[in-house]
Amino acid sequence: MPDTTIRARNRADENEVEDQRDEGESCPECSGNLITDSEHGETVCEDCGLVVEEDNVDRGPEWRAFDAKEKNEKSRVGAPTTNTMHDKGLSTNIDWRDKDAYGNSLGSRQREKMQRLRKWNERFRTRDSKERNLKQALGEIDRMASALGLPENVRETASVIYRRALDEDLLPGRSIEGVSTACVYAAARQAGVPRSLDEIADVSRVEKSEVARTYRYVVRELSLEVKPADPESYVPRFASGLDLSDEAEHRARSLLKTAKEQGVHSGKSPVGLAAAAVYAAALLTNEKTTQAEVSDVADISEVTIRNRYHELLEAEEGTVAL
Repeated sequence: MPDTTIRARNRADENEVEDQRDEGESCPECSGNLITDSEHGETVCEDCGLVVEEDNVDRGPEWRAFDAKEKNEKSRVGAPTTNTMHDKGLSTNIDWRDKDAYGNSLGSRQREKMQRLRKWNERFRTRDSKERNLKQALGEIDRMASALGLPENVRETASVIYRRALDEDLLPGRSIEGVSTACVYAAARQAGVPRSLDEIADVSRVEKSEVARTYRYVVRELSLEVKPADPESYVPRFASGLDLSDEAEHRARSLLKTAKEQGVHSGKSPVGLAAAAVYAAALLTNEKTTQAEVSDVADISEVTIRNRYHELLEAEEGTVAL
């Protein structure tokens, strides 16, 4: 039967009044049959039209579905699935505290029973080496993302990238920590909230060189589209860390835009350019800050800030002169 015919029939079924006659119930005025109008939430007499009940509670879903596939897609049962957990959040979690729902301590037999259940539940959740690998890696991704203050969408993207790397057999010869760190770095850059390699290495359990090497390998093998980091994306975080005004932040963005127009940013570290722009903007707006403070916030050397600072001011002066 064509889908259009099915949909038309379903619409007609929904619009017509449901005939739900309850035995022993009749109209109090004319003793006629009662029917339920589900569309308007009323119970009315079929003969005289008297409204016997109104504002009936509709205990069904608030959405409509015209076929079985659409119904399954819209059905909501339990918590939503997530890629940040190795089993996508579909397994059972048993609390480690030996207490019941009222907060009372369990007896000795109940504690032993719960301990056995926890053991078997853990065994079923990680049935093979691939799931154990995934569980450890996703735990690392969540830990690093929390330490770096990354939003939930970055964690989700990093988890998806790691799953792809695991499915395409990119892990042999590389550590789980290294690949998971590279996934966090790539996901942050894709989401437009990049973190520098130094910041990533500070929260990782592997060296900076391994993170950079693994990142290049993962991006190449998975054909990830990662744009070069924009220096302007670092400015709000640095300005917030230094308690600078909105005017200083706006001035720093203006300096970076001028630098990009002049081609000064080519081949330069985006973190260094952003830190130098923030420092220069603070001086131009008469806000007190030092190179040492900017260096601590941006996690970059003062020498780099000084070098980029002079280049930014020269580009700005060149634009004014023109």
